[in-house]
Amino acid sequence: MLPSANVAVGHEKCDSYLLFQGETLLGNGLRAAIYFIALAYCFIGLSAITARFFRSMEAVVKHTRKVVVIDPVTNVATTKNEKVWNYTIADITLLAFGTSFPQISLATIDAIRNLGSLYAGGLGPGTLVGSAAFDLFPIHAVCVVVPKAGELKKISDIGVWLVELLWSFWAYVWLYIILEVWTPNEITLWESLITVLQFAVLLSHAYAQDKRWPYLSMPLARSERPLEWVPEEVSSCKAKNNHEEFYNVLEVDDDVGGDLVDVYSIHSRHGSVDESVPLTEIRESSAGTEHKVNSGEEPTLLLLWKEQFVDALKLEGAESRKLDGICPRVARISWQLLIFPWKFMFAFVPPYHIANGWIAFVCSLLFITWIAYIVTQLTDLISCVTGSPRCLYFVDAFSIFIRWKYDNPLMRDHIAAEINAYVIAFTALASGTSWPDLVASKIAAERQTTADSAIANIICSNSVNIYVGIGFPWLIDTTYNYLVYNKPLYVQDAGGLSFSLVVFFVTSIGCISVLVLRRLTIGAELGGPRVWAWVTCVYFMFLWLIFVVVSSLKVSGII
Repeated sequence: MLPSANVAVGHEKCDSYLLFQGETLLGNGLRAAIYFIALAYCFIGLSAITARFFRSMEAVVKHTRKVVVIDPVTNVATTKNEKVWNYTIADITLLAFGTSFPQISLATIDAIRNLGSLYAGGLGPGTLVGSAAFDLFPIHAVCVVVPKAGELKKISDIGVWLVELLWSFWAYVWLYIILEVWTPNEITLWESLITVLQFAVLLSHAYAQDKRWPYLSMPLARSERPLEWVPEEVSSCKAKNNHEEFYNVLEVDDDVGGDLVDVYSIHSRHGSVDESVPLTEIRESSAGTEHKVNSGEEPTLLLLWKEQFVDALKLEGAESRKLDGICPRVARISWQLLIFPWKFMFAFVPPYHIANGWIAFVCSLLFITWIAYIVTQLTDLISCVTGSPRCLYFVDAFSIFIRWKYDNPLMRDHIAAEINAYVIAFTALASGTSWPDLVASKIAAERQTTADSAIANIICSNSVNIYVGIGFPWLIDTTYNYLVYNKPLYVQDAGGLSFSLVVFFVTSIGCISVLVLRRLTIGAELGGPRVWAWVTCVYFMFLWLIFVVVSSLKVSGII
């Protein structure tokens, strides 16, 4: 895979290619279409690995430790299981950081490739700002309509949400300050270092608010939140055809004995009930996968790993066989064929049952990083082939406007060259790399009885994007430039990026205001009457379109 080269104004061909040199023989319009399809396929891969990542993350958060508590009155020692992870910290680190890892790795790869240059790469910052807009608007739009009609899901801890929201807004104010006010068009070593350190301050402040520490927290009451970070699905259900029970296996409990296994607990708003069932017939229902464990046989690591490959090789599962009509079944099988390469590769990720899910968690992040690297190559190639004037009118959303406003061919060539990485970063790249955020928030909105994790993932992902996603790559480049050249890192088109920050800030106020209005009127941020949920969804999507169009027009030099 070769790195892409810059295309000067007037060049008709892009000499870079993805896999084969013969790609350069194709027309720029056809190549752009092929690379966009490949980019979309990578986004499908990101969606697939996110499901496995989320499952491993749940296993990490479920981990408990035994704590001995001595009653001061009776002096009797009792042992209880205590959660290792604080849910607020888990929302910010595991959930928000993990789902933002494609953007972070994308910006870090771009920064490493940019070492030796005095100018920051435009792909990373532009992607993260565009991703912030995608997180705030489309993901909120999806989460609002996910609950069932009439179901209300509200934030249980307003104090923590306000702290997260405060640091999220401050992140973009801070970014504007260092780009336009403090050292215009420059990023110093101290600025990048302070940016990264603010992530630690965010964690400390959110934890202090969660624990209601004096002088460091707001005295706001909170409603009851489920005992589990993400409430588990019902452990048993009835199959429509054979009415047989099946269970989701979590892990073998050595303390109970070889004949029993723990299953996912049934949780309610008032607590949890742990269940154990005989190990005579246990089936795991995940993505249509079913397998039996005979009496006396424990589900070993190799057996669980084997089932992942068996599931990847299946073209038609139980759900597909239940579909009425040949067309739905053919469509389902066609989709399974399409995603087969991703499913087979991701089957190599170890089962989340071992090491409390940490091995699967790390392996999932490595796969996400690899896909993000492919995404960088594809976006470079798209920028390369769309930099040609002949290809401009094929792929650019503003071609009609450009043709109407600029009759001078030289001006059109100039605008074609100015369709830079920021435009692609604001649109396709940001939307695609934010797909894990969308999947994770949707799952949380579906499965939680509150809106805490779903909305916290959105808000905290934006904070992570700035403090880590931009701060860390800039720290790499500024450190290198300081040690080698004794110069800061210069930002090209900082004015365009700063303008996008202003647009994002204004539109985000409109988004948060509607969430507050929903809380005051219908009593919840998510769900509610179906009509109003869809009205809110359309409104959020409209805000996103405003951000994308206005920002892209600005950085392209059209306005």
